[in-house]
Amino acid sequence: MPPIPGSGLAKGLAVTLRTMTRKTVTAQYPDTQPELPPRSRGVIGLFEENCTVCMLCARECPDWCIYIDSHKETSPPAAPGGRERSRNVLDRFAIDFSLCMYCGICIEVCPFDALFWSPEFEYAETDIHELTHERDKLRAWMWTVPEPPALDPGAEEPKEIAAARKAADKLAAQRAQAQQDQTDGKNQDAKNQDAKNQDGKNQADEKGGTP
Repeated sequence: MPPIPGSGLAKGLAVTLRTMTRKTVTAQYPDTQPELPPRSRGVIGLFEENCTVCMLCARECPDWCIYIDSHKETSPPAAPGGRERSRNVLDRFAIDFSLCMYCGICIEVCPFDALFWSPEFEYAETDIHELTHERDKLRAWMWTVPEPPALDPGAEEPKEIAAARKAADKLAAQRAQAQQDQTDGKNQDAKNQDAKNQDGKNQADEKGGTP
């Protein structure tokens, strides 16, 4: 059956009429803050306690917008006769957000979980040079990072957690076995002591008895 002429136009007008009769909802920003998805790419927060100054994020950044400065410090040996240890100390960690294209490569390649996505997006400046934010600002954004989403009920447990749980279970089993062995040893000692006491009593009865 051929389509009725003008049916497409009628359907389009029906959609338009339905939309026109609905109440318009407008979020009055900035009085009303938008509800952002949990994985929104706003800015990058820095958890500098985890940063080892490996420079991997700066080397992998396609825009070269990460600036890191550091120096080495030597720590005395932990034990007499040991070797001195040197470690990198972070002096500067800055990101130029006028160059950043929010690809997330720096966050993905960080081996120590020092960089995180924050949904914060209100960081506009009147001067482009002020879009280079130092580590103090990046650290402040760290507190706006949301909690990671929960795993699906059927998802596999992370390998790190599984390995840690396996090691903890093994240690708990070893402690329980040691405690059980200690209890069994005490019980056996008590039984042996009772047997000795009984043997001594029997021998005393035999010596003191009438022939």
